[in-house]
Amino acid sequence: MSSDFEGYEQDFAVLTAEITNKIARVPRLPPDEKKQVVANVEKQLEEAKELLEQMDLEVREIPPQSRGMYSNRMRSYKQEMGKLEADFKRSRIAYSDEVRNELLGDDGNSSENQLIKLREERAHLLDNTERLERSSRRLEAGYQIAVETEQIGQEMLENLSHDREKIQRARERLRETDANLGKSSRVLTGMLRRIIQNRILIVILAVVLVITILTAITFSVRRH
Repeated sequence: MSSDFEGYEQDFAVLTAEITNKIARVPRLPPDEKKQVVANVEKQLEEAKELLEQMDLEVREIPPQSRGMYSNRMRSYKQEMGKLEADFKRSRIAYSDEVRNELLGDDGNSSENQLIKLREERAHLLDNTERLERSSRRLEAGYQIAVETEQIGQEMLENLSHDREKIQRARERLRETDANLGKSSRVLTGMLRRIIQNRILIVILAVVLVITILTAITFSVRRH
């Protein structure tokens, strides 16, 4: 699974390098070529987002104890993606301003002032967009941390539950062992009692036999 993540990383690195190069070229290209490059960059940005989604899915499959390093790398890649999108927006603003200047020409100070005001408004909107994106990334990072913490807590609870079951099974085995030892003790006690009883019977029989023999000998001697 980590090999898949590294493969996505390599694809993402190559793709973002191409996007960065094209964004830097946009202001210097002829209008027709600019349109084509802008459309190509938009497509590549979508591909980069899809790669990030695949990488994010791979990270979620990594065990929590090994996920921290990959999560940090994902945050770095998402920040890089946000920067690329912001650079691309600036490049498109410059491109649209240049096209508008070509269409309007020098119609006087009013047109120039309107263009300056329009640039300022767009720059302000861009700053607000970047702030929203940063806030969104922070919220997403906080959500990921919360999810990871929840998963770690669930795994800890599962481990504790498994340990509890093991302890209960061990106690049951101890109880069974105690019961078996009690049965064995009773069996041994019964065997010892039988052995003692048998020995007592043997001794009694031996005494009776000796008395009988002595009596027989005594009667035999008196007759003679």
